Amino acid sequence: MDLSTLFQALLLGILEGFTEFLPVSSTGHILLAGHFLGFASKGNVFEIVIQLGAILAILIVYFQRLWQIFITLPSDPASRRFAIGIVIAFLPAALIGVLAHDFIKTVLFETPLVICVMLIIGGVILLWVDRQAFTPRHHDVAEFPLSLYLKIGLFQCLAMIPGTSRSGATIVGALLMGVSKRAAAEFSFFLAMPTMLGAFTYDIWKNRDLLTMDDAAIIAVGFIAAFISALVVVRALLDFVSRRGYAIFGWWRIIVGTAGLVGLMVFG
Repeated sequence: MDLSTLFQALLLGILEGFTEFLPVSSTGHILLAGHFLGFASKGNVFEIVIQLGAILAILIVYFQRLWQIFITLPSDPASRRFAIGIVIAFLPAALIGVLAHDFIKTVLFETPLVICVMLIIGGVILLWVDRQAFTPRHHDVAEFPLSLYLKIGLFQCLAMIPGTSRSGATIVGALLMGVSKRAAAEFSFFLAMPTMLGAFTYDIWKNRDLLTMDDAAIIAVGFIAAFISALVVVRALLDFVSRRGYAIFGWWRIIVGTAGLVGLMVFG
């Protein structure tokens, strides 16, 4: 391990935290950036594990609300229903993630062309959805019908393809089913917690024999950088999408995906 590797880990950690909760595909961004930087991690563990830094940012921002839900679970039907809804939304991705883990990590994660194409396709879809005059019927993430939790969870499964975006898939699915723009983003935050924690735990277990102390140092740098940058984004995102919508992220995806395609043609 050298200083250049640590610097790359720092840059990728900042990029991860900045993009994790935006509908632009954080995994797609860091895989493309890692490809062009020449950064490689064993089993792509680094790219998964540093997401836990972003999760920590969510836990801090929503700590009071999460704690309130936790302590009222035995007595409050609404808290139990919301917790059940999160579990229902999480299960489809958990099942597919376990069954298709090796294919996702060894094929899809290693194909930059797929990432670029999915960034562009997702950007076009996001632009189209943002321009539709949907009438929101659901404004509170704790009061969605249980069937809606499941449908959004099924949309999240699309994010198994890198470049799609976990938050982007859940947000688009939610918007199509009548969720307000703010509530769609907020629910993607809550659903990220079990999803990313599950991915982290499973990946660490699968690759436990590959990791060394050098890997731990690199991951620590990326983790801290992801936490700090995600903390900034989470605090600002909800107000931004409530006022401006998601169009800017659609254009962002198209620009990054196109730049990636050009980079692949020029540099390979």
